[in-house]
Amino acid sequence: MAVMIAEKIAEIVERIESGPNLQVKLQRLVEKEIRRRLAEYEYINRQFQQKYGMTLAEFEATHMLEKLGYSFEAESDYHDWDQAVDGIAMLRRELRFLSEAGS
Repeated sequence: MAVMIAEKIAEIVERIESGPNLQVKLQRLVEKEIRRRLAEYEYINRQFQQKYGMTLAEFEATHMLEKLGYSFEAESDYHDWDQAVDGIAMLRRELRFLSEAGS
């Protein structure tokens, strides 16, 4: 599949990333961004695990939202935590896909 990239963007990629060609450089940039986002989601997940002393799966299985009275803080934490855990799974899949595509 051919993709058009604006000349200015291609020039920037050529300057900021090493690699034998534009495709490899773009793949490396995408991988770095995925790893950056993955680290952010993993940090959020660890923060909530520390705060509640359990994993998200345990939080759900023990009905902690109900036990915490469906407070705004608990609801907000739950949604942020769930988004982080889903993000971790999705980004790990994307990294596997990239590594398979690069092989």
